[in-house]
Amino acid sequence: MRKLTSIPKARAGDANSLVGWRHVRNPLRVYFNFCIIKLGSYSPSLRLKNALYRLTGMKIGHGARIAPGVMLDFFWPELIQIGEGALIGYGATVLAHEFLADECRTGPVRIAKKALIGANSTVLAGVCIGESAQVSAMSLVNSDLPGHCLAGGVPAKVIRKR
Repeated sequence: MRKLTSIPKARAGDANSLVGWRHVRNPLRVYFNFCIIKLGSYSPSLRLKNALYRLTGMKIGHGARIAPGVMLDFFWPELIQIGEGALIGYGATVLAHEFLADECRTGPVRIAKKALIGANSTVLAGVCIGESAQVSAMSLVNSDLPGHCLAGGVPAKVIRKR
């Protein structure tokens, strides 16, 4: 089960919660995070990339590697924790929020030590991926995954223990 916190719509007259995002998060902070994360996304240097991401408040363990083109949440990056030696594949998306019609939900994302997120996968807010878990390419992780497993699909399910 995902661990999410609900934030009501900023203004009752708004069509949905995304319309009033600047009343929920400081726009300057969001712009800063966006620029840093985009810059990091295309940086060929893995050390520089991790250093840039840490500026946004993300917790990134030693030896974690994030491939080019990965989209990390720029609204609430401080809710993302990537463990030591974890690997996130090309074009993956890691979200720590979701804007819905009547509310915004946020939740911490924990990618444990030595976990692997395959290319073009999506990890939703409030999810924990266990140590040494592997998520196959193009999967949607919408619930916690245990450690030492291979998971995949839409939504991602445990295929087998490792």
